[in-house]
Amino acid sequence: MMQNATWFKSYPENVKTTIEIDQRTMVDVFYEAIKENPNHIALVQGNQNVTYVGFEKKVHQLANALRQKGLNKGDRVALMMANSIEYVVSYYAVLINGAIIVQNNPMYTEHELYFQINDAQATMLIIDGTLAEQFPTIKGDTTIKHVFLSGCNSNQSNSLSEIFKSGNTKFERVALNEKEDIAVLQYTGGTTGVSKGVMLSHSNIYANVVQTHSFLGVHAKPYSERLLNVLPLFHVYGMTVSMNYMIYLKSTMYIVSKFKSDETLTLLNQHQITMFPGTPTIYVAVNHDEHIQQYDISSIHTCISGSAPLPVEVKNHFEQLTGAKVVDAYGLSEASPVTHSNPINGIRKPGSMGLPIPNTQCKIVSIAESKETLAINEPGELVIKGPQIMKGYWNMQDETENALKDGWLYTGDIVYMDEDGYFFIVGRKKDVIIASGFNIYPREIEEVVFNHPSVKEVVAIGVPHSYRGETVKIFVVPKDDEQLDENEIIEFCKGKLAKYKLPTIVEVRDELPKTAVGKLLRRTLVEEELKKLQMNQLGS
Repeated sequence: MMQNATWFKSYPENVKTTIEIDQRTMVDVFYEAIKENPNHIALVQGNQNVTYVGFEKKVHQLANALRQKGLNKGDRVALMMANSIEYVVSYYAVLINGAIIVQNNPMYTEHELYFQINDAQATMLIIDGTLAEQFPTIKGDTTIKHVFLSGCNSNQSNSLSEIFKSGNTKFERVALNEKEDIAVLQYTGGTTGVSKGVMLSHSNIYANVVQTHSFLGVHAKPYSERLLNVLPLFHVYGMTVSMNYMIYLKSTMYIVSKFKSDETLTLLNQHQITMFPGTPTIYVAVNHDEHIQQYDISSIHTCISGSAPLPVEVKNHFEQLTGAKVVDAYGLSEASPVTHSNPINGIRKPGSMGLPIPNTQCKIVSIAESKETLAINEPGELVIKGPQIMKGYWNMQDETENALKDGWLYTGDIVYMDEDGYFFIVGRKKDVIIASGFNIYPREIEEVVFNHPSVKEVVAIGVPHSYRGETVKIFVVPKDDEQLDENEIIEFCKGKLAKYKLPTIVEVRDELPKTAVGKLLRRTLVEEELKKLQMNQLGS
Protein backbone atom coordinates (compact mmCIF):
# COMPACT_ATOMS: atom_id res chain seq x y z
CA MET A 1 0.00 0.00 0.00
CA MET A 2 1.08 3.56 -0.64
CA GLN A 3 2.13 5.25 2.57
CA ASN A 4 1.10 8.89 3.05
CA ALA A 5 -0.32 9.19 -0.46
CA THR A 6 -1.19 12.77 -1.42
CA TRP A 7 -4.94 12.06 -1.45
CA PHE A 8 -5.04 10.67 2.08
CA LYS A 9 -5.07 14.21 3.53
CA SER A 10 -8.36 14.86 1.74
CA TYR A 11 -10.13 11.79 3.12
CA PRO A 12 -13.00 12.67 5.51
CA GLU A 13 -12.19 11.92 9.15
CA ASN A 14 -14.47 8.90 9.40
CA VAL A 15 -13.19 7.21 6.21
CA LYS A 16 -10.20 4.88 6.54
CA THR A 17 -7.42 5.13 3.99
CA THR A 18 -6.79 1.40 4.18
CA ILE A 19 -9.32 -1.30 5.09
CA GLU A 20 -9.26 -5.01 5.78
CA ILE A 21 -10.96 -7.00 3.02
CA ASP A 22 -11.69 -10.54 4.15
CA GLN A 23 -11.43 -13.50 1.81
CA ARG A 24 -15.09 -13.85 0.91
CA THR A 25 -17.23 -13.80 -2.21
CA MET A 26 -20.60 -12.34 -3.15
CA VAL A 27 -21.93 -15.90 -2.84
CA ASP A 28 -20.98 -15.80 0.85
CA VAL A 29 -22.68 -12.41 1.17
CA PHE A 30 -25.80 -13.75 -0.57
CA TYR A 31 -26.21 -16.59 1.94
CA GLU A 32 -25.37 -14.33 4.87
CA ALA A 33 -28.14 -11.89 3.82
CA ILE A 34 -30.63 -14.76 3.65
CA LYS A 35 -29.64 -16.05 7.07
CA GLU A 36 -29.73 -12.65 8.77
CA ASN A 37 -32.70 -11.10 6.98
CA PRO A 38 -34.81 -13.97 5.55
CA ASN A 39 -38.21 -12.25 5.48
CA HIS A 40 -37.02 -8.82 4.40
CA ILE A 41 -37.97 -7.77 0.87
CA ALA A 42 -34.91 -8.17 -1.37
CA LEU A 43 -36.24 -7.45 -4.87
CA VAL A 44 -39.18 -5.43 -6.13
CA GLN A 45 -40.33 -5.02 -9.72
CA GLY A 46 -43.77 -3.70 -10.48
CA ASN A 47 -46.21 -5.66 -8.30
CA GLN A 48 -43.75 -8.47 -7.64
CA ASN A 49 -41.96 -8.61 -4.27
CA VAL A 50 -39.39 -11.27 -3.41
CA THR A 51 -38.07 -11.81 0.13
CA TYR A 52 -34.52 -12.95 0.76
CA VAL A 53 -35.69 -16.50 1.51
CA GLY A 54 -37.81 -16.41 -1.66
CA PHE A 55 -34.75 -15.14 -3.54
CA GLU A 56 -32.76 -18.13 -2.30
CA LYS A 57 -35.52 -20.53 -3.38
CA LYS A 58 -35.55 -19.19 -6.95
CA VAL A 59 -31.76 -19.17 -7.18
CA HIS A 60 -31.59 -22.80 -6.05
CA GLN A 61 -34.31 -23.87 -8.48
CA LEU A 62 -32.49 -22.34 -11.43
CA ALA A 63 -29.06 -23.50 -10.23
CA ASN A 64 -30.36 -27.08 -10.15
CA ALA A 65 -31.86 -26.75 -13.64
CA LEU A 66 -28.51 -25.54 -14.98
CA ARG A 67 -26.67 -28.38 -13.26
CA GLN A 68 -29.11 -30.95 -14.64
CA LYS A 69 -28.20 -29.76 -18.14
CA GLY A 70 -24.56 -30.48 -17.44
CA LEU A 71 -23.21 -27.17 -16.08
CA ASN A 72 -19.87 -27.63 -14.35
CA LYS A 73 -17.55 -25.36 -12.43
CA GLY A 74 -15.74 -22.96 -14.78
CA ASP A 75 -18.27 -23.32 -17.62
CA ARG A 76 -19.55 -20.08 -19.16
CA VAL A 77 -23.22 -19.05 -19.08
CA ALA A 78 -24.32 -16.08 -21.20
CA LEU A 79 -27.00 -13.75 -19.87
CA MET A 80 -28.97 -11.57 -22.28
CA MET A 81 -31.83 -9.90 -20.44
CA ALA A 82 -33.25 -6.53 -19.60
CA ASN A 83 -33.25 -5.56 -15.92
CA SER A 84 -35.50 -7.93 -14.01
CA ILE A 85 -35.80 -10.03 -10.89
CA GLU A 86 -34.95 -12.99 -13.12
CA TYR A 87 -31.67 -11.33 -14.10
CA VAL A 88 -30.56 -11.11 -10.46
CA VAL A 89 -31.69 -14.70 -9.85
CA SER A 90 -29.82 -15.92 -12.93
CA TYR A 91 -26.64 -14.10 -11.92
CA TYR A 92 -26.52 -15.80 -8.53
CA ALA A 93 -27.65 -19.20 -9.86
CA VAL A 94 -24.58 -19.21 -12.10
CA LEU A 95 -22.24 -18.03 -9.34
CA ILE A 96 -23.28 -20.68 -6.79
CA ASN A 97 -22.55 -23.32 -9.44
CA GLY A 98 -18.99 -22.01 -9.68
CA ALA A 99 -19.61 -21.16 -13.33
CA ILE A 100 -18.72 -17.91 -15.11
CA ILE A 101 -21.23 -15.25 -16.15
CA VAL A 102 -20.90 -13.71 -19.61
CA GLN A 103 -22.92 -10.49 -19.56
CA ASN A 104 -24.49 -9.40 -22.86
CA ASN A 105 -26.29 -6.24 -23.86
CA PRO A 106 -29.89 -7.12 -24.85
CA MET A 107 -29.62 -4.60 -27.67
CA TYR A 108 -26.82 -6.56 -29.37
CA THR A 109 -27.12 -7.63 -32.98
CA GLU A 110 -26.54 -11.23 -34.02
CA HIS A 111 -22.96 -10.38 -35.03
CA GLU A 112 -22.13 -8.83 -31.65
CA LEU A 113 -23.80 -11.54 -29.58
CA TYR A 114 -22.36 -14.46 -31.53
CA PHE A 115 -18.86 -13.01 -31.34
CA GLN A 116 -18.96 -12.77 -27.53
CA ILE A 117 -20.56 -16.18 -27.03
CA ASN A 118 -18.04 -17.91 -29.28
CA ASP A 119 -15.13 -15.98 -27.80
CA ALA A 120 -16.19 -17.02 -24.29
CA GLN A 121 -17.09 -20.56 -25.47
CA ALA A 122 -20.35 -20.26 -23.53
CA THR A 123 -22.43 -23.44 -23.51
CA MET A 124 -25.64 -22.07 -21.99
CA LEU A 125 -27.69 -18.94 -22.59
CA ILE A 126 -30.40 -17.37 -20.45
CA ILE A 127 -32.27 -14.91 -22.64
CA ASP A 128 -35.47 -12.86 -22.60
CA GLY A 129 -38.15 -14.87 -24.40
CA THR A 130 -39.00 -11.84 -26.52
CA LEU A 131 -35.39 -11.69 -27.75
CA ALA A 132 -34.82 -15.39 -28.37
CA GLU A 133 -36.71 -15.46 -31.66
CA GLN A 134 -34.26 -12.90 -33.08
CA PHE A 135 -31.44 -15.48 -32.91
CA PRO A 136 -32.83 -18.62 -34.53
CA THR A 137 -29.39 -19.99 -35.49
CA ILE A 138 -27.76 -19.51 -32.10
CA LYS A 139 -27.37 -23.26 -31.44
CA GLY A 140 -25.87 -23.90 -34.85
CA ASP A 141 -23.65 -20.85 -35.22
CA THR A 142 -22.34 -20.63 -31.64
CA THR A 143 -21.11 -22.88 -28.84
CA ILE A 144 -24.50 -22.66 -27.08
CA LYS A 145 -26.03 -26.09 -26.31
CA HIS A 146 -28.90 -25.12 -24.01
CA VAL A 147 -31.16 -22.05 -24.00
CA PHE A 148 -33.31 -20.93 -21.05
CA LEU A 149 -36.07 -18.36 -21.50
CA SER A 150 -36.79 -15.57 -19.03
CA GLY A 151 -39.56 -13.01 -18.87
CA CYS A 152 -42.30 -15.19 -20.34
CA ASN A 153 -45.08 -17.24 -18.77
CA SER A 154 -44.42 -20.32 -20.86
CA ASN A 155 -45.01 -23.94 -19.96
CA GLN A 156 -41.87 -24.96 -21.81
CA SER A 157 -39.46 -26.87 -19.61
CA ASN A 158 -36.67 -24.40 -20.40
CA SER A 159 -38.59 -21.31 -19.25
CA LEU A 160 -37.66 -19.82 -15.90
CA SER A 161 -41.34 -19.42 -15.00
CA GLU A 162 -41.79 -23.21 -15.31
CA ILE A 163 -38.58 -23.92 -13.38
CA PHE A 164 -39.79 -21.70 -10.54
CA LYS A 165 -43.05 -23.69 -10.26
CA SER A 166 -41.57 -27.04 -9.38
CA GLY A 167 -37.78 -26.91 -9.34
CA ASN A 168 -35.78 -28.42 -6.50
CA THR A 169 -35.09 -25.80 -3.81
CA LYS A 170 -32.22 -27.71 -2.16
CA PHE A 171 -28.75 -27.03 -3.53
CA GLU A 172 -25.19 -27.73 -2.47
CA ARG A 173 -23.04 -24.79 -3.46
CA VAL A 174 -19.72 -25.29 -5.22
CA ALA A 175 -16.51 -24.48 -3.34
CA LEU A 176 -14.78 -21.39 -4.73
CA ASN A 177 -11.23 -20.11 -4.78
CA GLU A 178 -12.03 -16.42 -4.49
CA LYS A 179 -8.77 -15.12 -5.97
CA GLU A 180 -8.30 -17.64 -8.75
CA ASP A 181 -11.83 -18.50 -9.89
CA ILE A 182 -13.41 -16.16 -12.45
CA ALA A 183 -16.90 -14.93 -11.62
CA VAL A 184 -17.66 -12.71 -14.61
CA LEU A 185 -16.45 -12.14 -18.15
CA GLN A 186 -17.28 -8.47 -18.67
CA TYR A 187 -16.81 -7.55 -22.32
CA THR A 188 -15.52 -4.07 -22.83
CA GLY A 189 -17.65 -3.18 -25.84
CA GLY A 190 -14.65 -2.78 -28.10
CA THR A 191 -14.03 0.96 -27.70
CA THR A 192 -10.36 0.36 -28.42
CA GLY A 193 -10.79 -2.21 -31.15
CA VAL A 194 -11.89 -5.83 -30.79
CA SER A 195 -14.19 -6.46 -27.83
CA LYS A 196 -12.23 -8.00 -24.94
CA GLY A 197 -13.50 -10.24 -22.14
CA VAL A 198 -12.38 -8.78 -18.82
CA MET A 199 -11.79 -11.61 -16.33
CA LEU A 200 -13.12 -10.52 -12.94
CA SER A 201 -12.50 -12.94 -10.09
CA HIS A 202 -14.84 -13.50 -7.16
CA SER A 203 -12.33 -11.62 -5.03
CA ASN A 204 -12.26 -8.64 -7.46
CA ILE A 205 -16.04 -8.24 -7.35
CA TYR A 206 -16.41 -8.64 -3.59
CA ALA A 207 -13.47 -6.35 -2.83
CA ASN A 208 -14.88 -3.55 -4.97
CA VAL A 209 -18.23 -3.67 -3.16
CA VAL A 210 -16.44 -3.41 0.20
CA GLN A 211 -14.23 -0.58 -1.07
CA THR A 212 -17.23 1.31 -2.45
CA HIS A 213 -19.14 0.95 0.81
CA SER A 214 -16.18 2.04 2.95
CA PHE A 215 -15.84 5.27 0.97
CA LEU A 216 -19.39 6.09 -0.15
CA GLY A 217 -21.61 4.27 2.34
CA VAL A 218 -21.32 6.78 5.17
CA HIS A 219 -25.12 7.24 5.27
CA ALA A 220 -26.01 3.65 4.36
CA LYS A 221 -27.59 1.48 7.03
CA PRO A 222 -27.72 -2.30 6.56
CA TYR A 223 -31.21 -3.84 6.46
CA SER A 224 -32.93 -0.49 5.84
CA GLU A 225 -31.87 1.00 2.49
CA ARG A 226 -34.20 1.29 -0.51
CA LEU A 227 -32.14 1.45 -3.67
CA LEU A 228 -33.71 2.29 -7.03
CA ASN A 229 -31.88 0.64 -9.90
CA VAL A 230 -32.27 2.16 -13.35
CA LEU A 231 -28.79 1.11 -14.50
CA PRO A 232 -28.36 -1.87 -16.85
CA LEU A 233 -27.46 -4.82 -14.65
CA PHE A 234 -25.42 -6.40 -17.45
CA HIS A 235 -23.07 -3.42 -17.16
CA VAL A 236 -20.29 -3.66 -14.59
CA TYR A 237 -21.37 -0.37 -12.97
CA GLY A 238 -24.96 -1.52 -12.33
CA MET A 239 -23.68 -4.93 -11.25
CA THR A 240 -21.50 -3.48 -8.50
CA VAL A 241 -23.08 -0.26 -7.22
CA SER A 242 -26.68 -1.45 -7.49
CA MET A 243 -27.15 -5.22 -7.44
CA ASN A 244 -24.20 -6.50 -5.43
CA TYR A 245 -24.05 -3.47 -3.14
CA MET A 246 -27.74 -3.84 -2.30
CA ILE A 247 -27.22 -7.48 -1.32
CA TYR A 248 -24.15 -6.48 0.70
CA LEU A 249 -26.38 -4.03 2.60
CA LYS A 250 -29.05 -6.78 3.02
CA SER A 251 -31.57 -4.21 1.87
CA THR A 252 -34.14 -3.76 -0.92
CA MET A 253 -33.59 -3.06 -4.62
CA TYR A 254 -36.40 -1.66 -6.75
CA ILE A 255 -35.80 -2.68 -10.35
CA VAL A 256 -36.71 -0.65 -13.42
CA SER A 257 -36.30 -2.45 -16.74
CA LYS A 258 -35.62 0.74 -18.68
CA PHE A 259 -35.17 4.31 -17.51
CA LYS A 260 -38.07 6.72 -18.01
CA SER A 261 -38.03 9.94 -16.02
CA ASP A 262 -41.75 9.92 -15.14
CA GLU A 263 -41.71 6.30 -13.94
CA THR A 264 -38.48 6.93 -12.02
CA LEU A 265 -39.88 10.00 -10.26
CA THR A 266 -43.02 8.09 -9.31
CA LEU A 267 -40.98 5.29 -7.73
CA LEU A 268 -38.63 7.70 -5.96
CA ASN A 269 -41.64 9.41 -4.42
CA GLN A 270 -43.82 6.35 -3.76
CA HIS A 271 -41.17 4.21 -2.06
CA GLN A 272 -39.15 7.04 -0.50
CA ILE A 273 -35.98 5.74 -2.12
CA THR A 274 -32.77 6.39 -0.18
CA MET A 275 -30.10 5.48 -2.76
CA PHE A 276 -30.23 6.35 -6.46
CA PRO A 277 -27.08 5.53 -8.47
CA GLY A 278 -27.19 6.87 -12.00
CA THR A 279 -25.39 8.45 -14.91
CA PRO A 280 -25.17 12.08 -16.02
CA THR A 281 -27.84 11.51 -18.69
CA ILE A 282 -30.23 10.09 -16.07
CA TYR A 283 -29.76 13.09 -13.77
CA VAL A 284 -30.15 15.46 -16.73
CA ALA A 285 -33.49 13.81 -17.60
CA VAL A 286 -34.76 14.03 -14.02
CA ASN A 287 -33.68 17.67 -13.77
CA HIS A 288 -35.59 18.57 -16.91
CA ASP A 289 -38.78 16.62 -16.23
CA GLU A 290 -41.54 19.21 -16.45
CA HIS A 291 -43.45 17.62 -13.53
CA ILE A 292 -40.49 17.40 -11.14
CA GLN A 293 -42.07 19.78 -8.60
CA GLN A 294 -44.99 17.40 -8.09
CA TYR A 295 -42.80 14.74 -6.49
CA ASP A 296 -41.20 14.45 -3.07
CA ILE A 297 -37.79 12.89 -3.63
CA SER A 298 -36.12 14.32 -0.55
CA SER A 299 -35.67 10.83 0.98
CA ILE A 300 -32.59 10.22 -1.22
CA HIS A 301 -29.34 10.52 0.71
CA THR A 302 -26.78 9.05 -1.70
CA CYS A 303 -26.35 9.29 -5.47
CA ILE A 304 -23.29 7.89 -7.21
CA SER A 305 -22.79 9.11 -10.77
CA GLY A 306 -20.62 7.08 -13.12
CA SER A 307 -19.91 6.02 -16.73
CA ALA A 308 -19.09 9.58 -17.85
CA PRO A 309 -18.02 12.90 -16.27
CA LEU A 310 -20.83 14.67 -14.39
CA PRO A 311 -21.25 18.30 -15.48
CA VAL A 312 -21.22 20.68 -12.51
CA GLU A 313 -24.48 22.33 -13.54
CA VAL A 314 -26.28 18.96 -13.57
CA LYS A 315 -24.97 18.03 -10.12
CA ASN A 316 -25.91 21.38 -8.59
CA HIS A 317 -29.40 21.37 -10.06
CA PHE A 318 -30.15 17.82 -8.88
CA GLU A 319 -28.91 18.58 -5.38
CA GLN A 320 -31.12 21.67 -5.21
CA LEU A 321 -34.12 19.54 -6.16
CA THR A 322 -33.46 16.69 -3.71
CA GLY A 323 -31.11 17.82 -0.97
CA ALA A 324 -29.13 14.66 -1.74
CA LYS A 325 -25.40 14.49 -2.28
CA VAL A 326 -24.38 13.50 -5.82
CA VAL A 327 -20.79 12.33 -6.14
CA ASP A 328 -18.94 11.97 -9.40
CA ALA A 329 -17.09 8.65 -9.50
CA TYR A 330 -14.74 6.96 -11.95
CA GLY A 331 -14.17 3.37 -12.91
CA LEU A 332 -13.65 0.95 -15.73
CA SER A 333 -14.58 -2.66 -16.48
CA GLU A 334 -11.02 -3.78 -15.79
CA ALA A 335 -11.39 -2.53 -12.20
CA SER A 336 -14.74 -4.08 -11.27
CA PRO A 337 -15.28 -0.98 -11.83
CA VAL A 338 -14.86 1.67 -9.09
CA THR A 339 -11.42 3.20 -8.43
CA HIS A 340 -12.12 6.88 -7.65
CA SER A 341 -14.89 8.99 -6.20
CA ASN A 342 -15.58 12.30 -4.59
CA PRO A 343 -16.43 11.77 -0.91
CA ILE A 344 -20.07 11.94 0.17
CA ASN A 345 -19.19 13.81 3.36
CA GLY A 346 -16.11 15.71 2.24
CA ILE A 347 -15.02 18.22 -0.37
CA ARG A 348 -16.51 17.45 -3.80
CA LYS A 349 -14.43 19.33 -6.30
CA PRO A 350 -16.30 20.48 -9.42
CA GLY A 351 -15.16 18.57 -12.49
CA SER A 352 -13.11 16.08 -10.48
CA MET A 353 -13.46 12.30 -10.61
CA GLY A 354 -12.43 12.37 -6.96
CA LEU A 355 -9.93 10.55 -4.78
CA PRO A 356 -8.71 6.96 -5.07
CA ILE A 357 -10.96 4.80 -2.89
CA PRO A 358 -9.41 2.76 -0.04
CA ASN A 359 -6.77 0.16 -0.95
CA THR A 360 -6.34 1.69 -4.41
CA GLN A 361 -2.86 2.76 -5.51
CA CYS A 362 -2.44 5.26 -8.36
CA LYS A 363 0.27 6.82 -10.46
CA ILE A 364 0.23 9.24 -13.37
CA VAL A 365 2.89 8.39 -15.92
CA SER A 366 4.21 10.02 -19.05
CA ILE A 367 2.41 9.04 -22.24
CA ALA A 368 5.73 8.91 -24.05
CA GLU A 369 7.65 7.06 -21.32
CA SER A 370 5.23 4.99 -19.26
CA LYS A 371 7.62 4.45 -16.35
CA GLU A 372 8.17 8.14 -15.62
CA THR A 373 5.89 9.34 -12.80
CA LEU A 374 4.69 12.88 -13.37
CA ALA A 375 4.42 15.82 -11.01
CA ILE A 376 1.26 17.35 -9.52
CA ASN A 377 -0.98 19.11 -12.10
CA GLU A 378 0.87 17.46 -14.98
CA PRO A 379 -1.39 15.35 -17.25
CA GLY A 380 -0.43 11.80 -18.12
CA GLU A 381 -1.79 8.26 -18.24
CA LEU A 382 -3.53 6.94 -15.12
CA VAL A 383 -2.25 3.59 -13.84
CA ILE A 384 -3.90 1.75 -10.97
CA LYS A 385 -3.21 -1.17 -8.64
CA GLY A 386 -5.61 -2.71 -6.13
CA PRO A 387 -7.71 -5.75 -5.16
CA GLN A 388 -10.38 -4.81 -7.71
CA ILE A 389 -8.05 -5.03 -10.74
CA MET A 390 -8.88 -7.80 -13.23
CA LYS A 391 -6.94 -11.01 -13.74
CA GLY A 392 -6.53 -10.12 -17.42
CA TYR A 393 -8.33 -10.42 -20.75
CA TRP A 394 -9.88 -13.74 -21.72
CA ASN A 395 -7.64 -15.61 -24.19
CA MET A 396 -5.77 -12.39 -25.11
CA GLN A 397 -2.30 -12.66 -23.64
CA ASP A 398 -0.77 -9.83 -25.67
CA GLU A 399 -3.59 -7.43 -24.73
CA THR A 400 -3.24 -8.48 -21.09
CA GLU A 401 0.48 -7.78 -21.10
CA ASN A 402 -0.11 -4.36 -22.66
CA ALA A 403 -2.66 -3.42 -20.00
CA LEU A 404 -1.15 -5.07 -16.91
CA LYS A 405 2.48 -4.43 -16.05
CA ASP A 406 3.84 -5.55 -12.67
CA GLY A 407 0.30 -5.58 -11.33
CA TRP A 408 -0.45 -2.03 -12.53
CA LEU A 409 -3.39 -1.44 -14.86
CA TYR A 410 -2.67 1.07 -17.62
CA THR A 411 -6.07 2.68 -18.15
CA GLY A 412 -5.50 4.69 -21.32
CA ASP A 413 -7.12 7.68 -19.61
CA ILE A 414 -5.31 11.01 -19.44
CA VAL A 415 -5.64 12.64 -16.02
CA TYR A 416 -3.86 14.99 -13.66
CA MET A 417 -3.80 15.20 -9.87
CA ASP A 418 -3.99 18.46 -7.97
CA GLU A 419 -2.15 19.32 -4.76
CA ASP A 420 -5.01 17.91 -2.63
CA GLY A 421 -4.92 14.50 -4.31
CA TYR A 422 -8.05 14.99 -6.42
CA PHE A 423 -7.89 13.52 -9.92
CA PHE A 424 -9.26 15.20 -13.02
CA ILE A 425 -9.86 13.37 -16.26
CA VAL A 426 -8.68 15.15 -19.38
CA GLY A 427 -9.54 12.51 -21.97
CA ARG A 428 -8.69 9.17 -23.48
CA LYS A 429 -5.18 8.68 -24.84
CA LYS A 430 -6.73 7.89 -28.23
CA ASP A 431 -9.20 10.80 -28.03
CA VAL A 432 -6.51 13.48 -27.93
CA ILE A 433 -6.96 16.00 -30.75
CA ILE A 434 -3.68 17.17 -32.26
CA ALA A 435 -4.11 20.48 -34.06
CA SER A 436 -1.06 22.31 -35.41
CA GLY A 437 1.10 20.22 -33.11
CA PHE A 438 -0.87 21.13 -29.97
CA ASN A 439 -2.57 18.47 -27.81
CA ILE A 440 -6.24 19.31 -27.19
CA TYR A 441 -8.33 17.26 -24.79
CA PRO A 442 -12.06 17.03 -25.65
CA ARG A 443 -13.13 17.32 -22.01
CA GLU A 444 -11.83 20.86 -21.60
CA ILE A 445 -13.82 22.02 -24.63
CA GLU A 446 -16.95 20.18 -23.52
CA GLU A 447 -16.84 21.76 -20.07
CA VAL A 448 -16.84 25.24 -21.62
CA VAL A 449 -19.63 24.54 -24.11
CA PHE A 450 -21.77 22.85 -21.49
CA ASN A 451 -21.94 26.13 -19.59
CA HIS A 452 -23.88 27.71 -22.46
CA PRO A 453 -27.42 28.18 -21.06
CA SER A 454 -29.08 26.51 -24.07
CA VAL A 455 -26.83 23.41 -24.31
CA LYS A 456 -28.10 20.09 -22.95
CA GLU A 457 -25.36 17.74 -24.21
CA VAL A 458 -22.05 18.18 -26.03
CA VAL A 459 -19.28 16.04 -27.50
CA ALA A 460 -16.01 17.30 -29.02
CA ILE A 461 -13.93 15.33 -31.50
CA GLY A 462 -11.04 15.91 -33.85
CA VAL A 463 -11.70 15.82 -37.60
CA PRO A 464 -9.07 15.81 -40.37
CA HIS A 465 -7.87 19.22 -41.56
CA SER A 466 -5.62 19.87 -44.56
CA TYR A 467 -3.46 22.46 -42.80
CA ARG A 468 -3.75 21.85 -39.04
CA GLY A 469 -3.79 18.04 -39.24
CA GLU A 470 -6.94 18.02 -37.12
CA THR A 471 -9.45 20.64 -36.10
CA VAL A 472 -12.11 20.65 -33.41
CA LYS A 473 -15.70 19.75 -34.24
CA ILE A 474 -18.43 19.73 -31.60
CA PHE A 475 -21.87 18.14 -31.60
CA VAL A 476 -24.47 19.82 -29.41
CA VAL A 477 -28.02 18.98 -28.34
CA PRO A 478 -30.07 22.02 -27.29
CA LYS A 479 -32.29 22.05 -24.24
CA ASP A 480 -35.99 21.63 -24.91
CA ASP A 481 -37.54 24.55 -26.80
CA GLU A 482 -34.11 26.19 -27.23
CA GLN A 483 -32.40 27.13 -30.48
CA LEU A 484 -28.67 27.04 -31.21
CA ASP A 485 -26.53 28.00 -34.18
CA GLU A 486 -22.89 27.45 -35.05
CA ASN A 487 -21.66 31.03 -34.75
CA GLU A 488 -23.31 31.50 -31.38
CA ILE A 489 -21.44 28.55 -29.89
CA ILE A 490 -18.09 29.54 -31.37
CA GLU A 491 -18.49 33.11 -30.07
CA PHE A 492 -19.39 31.74 -26.63
CA CYS A 493 -16.09 29.82 -26.52
CA LYS A 494 -13.92 32.81 -27.42
CA GLY A 495 -12.05 34.12 -24.43
CA LYS A 496 -12.66 30.88 -22.55
CA LEU A 497 -10.37 28.69 -24.66
CA ALA A 498 -7.01 29.27 -26.32
CA LYS A 499 -7.41 30.08 -30.01
CA TYR A 500 -6.00 26.74 -31.15
CA LYS A 501 -8.64 24.94 -29.03
CA LEU A 502 -11.65 26.82 -30.41
CA PRO A 503 -14.19 24.65 -32.25
CA THR A 504 -14.32 25.47 -35.93
CA ILE A 505 -17.30 23.27 -36.81
CA VAL A 506 -20.53 22.93 -34.83
CA GLU A 507 -23.30 20.45 -35.61
CA VAL A 508 -26.64 20.72 -33.80
CA ARG A 509 -28.48 17.44 -33.30
CA ASP A 510 -31.68 16.27 -31.63
CA GLU A 511 -29.78 13.47 -29.89
CA LEU A 512 -26.34 11.90 -29.65
CA PRO A 513 -25.37 8.20 -29.80
CA LYS A 514 -25.04 6.60 -26.36
CA THR A 515 -24.23 3.28 -24.75
CA ALA A 516 -26.77 1.39 -22.67
CA VAL A 517 -25.65 3.27 -19.55
CA GLY A 518 -25.92 6.65 -21.22
CA LYS A 519 -22.23 7.15 -22.00
CA LEU A 520 -21.83 9.32 -25.06
CA LEU A 521 -20.25 7.39 -27.93
CA ARG A 522 -17.49 9.67 -29.10
CA ARG A 523 -16.00 6.91 -31.25
CA THR A 524 -19.25 6.53 -33.21
CA LEU A 525 -19.18 10.22 -34.11
CA VAL A 526 -15.54 9.97 -35.17
CA GLU A 527 -16.35 7.01 -37.41
CA GLU A 528 -19.27 8.94 -38.95
CA GLU A 529 -16.95 11.81 -39.81
CA LEU A 530 -14.35 9.53 -41.34
CA LYS A 531 -17.01 7.88 -43.50
CA LYS A 532 -18.16 11.29 -44.71
CA LEU A 533 -14.58 12.18 -45.61
CA GLN A 534 -14.14 8.92 -47.54
CA MET A 535 -17.39 9.49 -49.45
CA ASN A 536 -16.33 13.02 -50.35
CA GLN A 537 -12.97 11.80 -51.57
CA LEU A 538 -14.64 9.12 -53.70
CA GLY A 539 -17.08 11.70 -55.08
CA SER A 540 -14.27 14.02 -56.13
